[in-house]
Amino acid sequence: MSLIGKFATVGTATLGSRLFGFAREMLMAAAVGTGPVADAFNAAFRFPNTFRRLFAEGAFNSAFVPLFAKEIEANGMEGAKRFSEEVFGVLFTVLMALTILMELSMPFIVRTVIAPGFVEDAVKFDNTVRLATIMFPYLACMSLAAMMGGMLNSLHRYFAAAIAPVFLNIILIGVLGFAWWKSYDPLQVGYALSWGVMAAGFVQLAIVWIAVRNAGIKIGFRRPRMTGNVKRLLVLALPAAITGGITQINLLINTNIASGKEGVISSLAYADRIYQLPLGVVGIAVATVLLPELARALRGGHQVEAANLQNRSVEFVMFLTLPAAAALLVMAEPIVRFLYERGNFSASATGTVAEILGIYGLGLPAFVLIKAFIPGFFAREDTRTPMIFAAISVIVNVSMALTLFPSYGGPGIATAEITAGWVNAALLFGMLLWRGHWKIDIPLLTRIPRLLFAAGVMAIAIHYALAYLAFELSSASSIVVRAGTLVTLVLASMVLYFGLAFLTGGANLGMVKRGLKRRQAKTESQVDPTEAP
Repeated sequence: MSLIGKFATVGTATLGSRLFGFAREMLMAAAVGTGPVADAFNAAFRFPNTFRRLFAEGAFNSAFVPLFAKEIEANGMEGAKRFSEEVFGVLFTVLMALTILMELSMPFIVRTVIAPGFVEDAVKFDNTVRLATIMFPYLACMSLAAMMGGMLNSLHRYFAAAIAPVFLNIILIGVLGFAWWKSYDPLQVGYALSWGVMAAGFVQLAIVWIAVRNAGIKIGFRRPRMTGNVKRLLVLALPAAITGGITQINLLINTNIASGKEGVISSLAYADRIYQLPLGVVGIAVATVLLPELARALRGGHQVEAANLQNRSVEFVMFLTLPAAAALLVMAEPIVRFLYERGNFSASATGTVAEILGIYGLGLPAFVLIKAFIPGFFAREDTRTPMIFAAISVIVNVSMALTLFPSYGGPGIATAEITAGWVNAALLFGMLLWRGHWKIDIPLLTRIPRLLFAAGVMAIAIHYALAYLAFELSSASSIVVRAGTLVTLVLASMVLYFGLAFLTGGANLGMVKRGLKRRQAKTESQVDPTEAP
């Protein structure tokens, strides 16, 4: 399968998750708006979600995958099974201890880490503690699921791990539908959603567990022991967790800061949901596929193939990300109005969330590029350098957020986030160049400016179209008119952008497909016989 085909496999599954996520957020916005319950739920969910990104997705998709792939090549499937059982025993034990500790410490954690600004509101603080306590076991389920997802990715079985997150949104949509049927008040909705999150964790774990068994690996429980393989994993995992979850670290810090003003946490969460669509579909797909592919190429000494993988990946993500960033920048308000403005979600909330979303659009290319650059370090088992750069970006984010938040609120925090993202992306790229680990080719250098031109023209066209279609996109129009107008505008913008991209030479479909083909002659001997066709 071509690299672009693998991107499409993961991207399609992620797109499904994000679309269901939109439906979930639309229902949630109508049910709880940006009020105290929404702030409490989003703050409480942020905590286990941050740990999931740090110690699950961040650590295992960057540290576990290269080691698991190495074990397959060195000792076959039996060695990989033994390694995975060693890791599972330690991980399961640590997660159980961590969950118990966090559950007992939740009031202190909410007071000091999650939302210190809630302390003055006793009801809001108590609800946040209770909701976080209900949801925290989700972390244990997702950490184990991430390990198994890493195993599946190493075996080139991408779909199950990518599709599993869809079930979180499906379950929560079902919860919101039931709450609407039973006429729940906002607080009852918040508690119902929390129980739904915990249930979704078990469902997602079951999906990847079954997929791993179907791939031919049955994991048994071993007494936790610090073997050489486990020690090596931990050495790589800690910095990898920090690096891979840098966005979540910044979000957790920003949630802490944002708790000082009513409605800011939920406004950031609603904007984040929209901007996660292009980031998830493009960025996560590339990061998930590129790491194992790059690790195998480097392990086999195929330096030319590795360079081609990196350049074509950046070319691919910029081709899809630049128009998304331009669209979020200029048409954030009609998007937010259509998706959220109903029920308890007011017109003033639309303005705030739209402003934050437009700022996020400026940072979208940076966060996608980070996901394309980091595999260049992790595939070489260097997790320390990206960790240092991640720490620098955290310092930038915190200092800017503390400076801007008192005057600008949520938009100030969003500005801090995207600035930190661009700093991180620039540092990663500069180091890859300096070490000679990134070979820029002429097609990449010539296509990026042309893609920027196409995205810029599209943004200008959207700006004037919004002025012409102001009434059709306003809240005075029916939802059918707004939906039709918005869809037509998006489709016309896509035609304009892709037309310009191909006409100017910023994109060439045939060349991209040929460039992304895996060089079967060079790598066929490395592919495990259990790989899915």
